[in-house]
Amino acid sequence: MTRTPPSTETILRHWREAVPDDRLAHLVKDATRALVRALQMRLARHAVSFGHWTFLRILWETDGLTQRELSEQAGVMEPTTFSALKAMERLGYVVRRRRGGDRKKVYVFLTRKGRDLRGKLVPLAEEVNRIAVRGLRPADITIARSVLFAIIESLARDEQAADMRMPSTRDLAQLKIGRRKR
Repeated sequence: MTRTPPSTETILRHWREAVPDDRLAHLVKDATRALVRALQMRLARHAVSFGHWTFLRILWETDGLTQRELSEQAGVMEPTTFSALKAMERLGYVVRRRRGGDRKKVYVFLTRKGRDLRGKLVPLAEEVNRIAVRGLRPADITIARSVLFAIIESLARDEQAADMRMPSTRDLAQLKIGRRKR
C-alpha cells in the first residue's frame, strides 16, 4: 500500500496545534517539504520529476560535470545519480560520455532538450518562491535568509572541526553488520 505524503495544510496544522515549539530542524524540514511539494506539483505538469530538476539545475549552471561531481553537488549518493542519469538519458535530457584517456570518469552533458527545459521550469521555481514569501516584508525575507545562512555556516564549521563526513550507504551497512556480529 502506497502512503500519500501529508498535505501542506496537514503539516501546517501539526505545527500550529500539536508542536508549536518543536525543534528548529523539524520546522526547517517541513518548510522545505512544503516548498518541494509546491514545486513538484508544478514540475509534474511538464512530466519532470523533482529528482531530475535537481540535476538539471546543476547542469544548467555547470554543464559537463562528472557523475561524481554531480552527486556531490546534488548531495546524493552515486547510485542515485547513476539511476537518475540513466532515466534522464532515456528522456533525452542528457548524454554521458568519457573524455580523454581516463576511462573511469563519465561526464554528463545537457542535450538541447535538457537546455530548453530551463526556460519552462525555472519560472515555476520562481513562482513557488514568490508564493512562499507572499505577505512578508522584504526586511523579514532578508533576516530569514541571513539566519538560514548562519545556520548552514555554523553546521559546516562544526562538521569541519569534528572532522566528520557523511557515511556512504555501504559504510552504514557495514556498521549495522558489525553491530549484529557482536
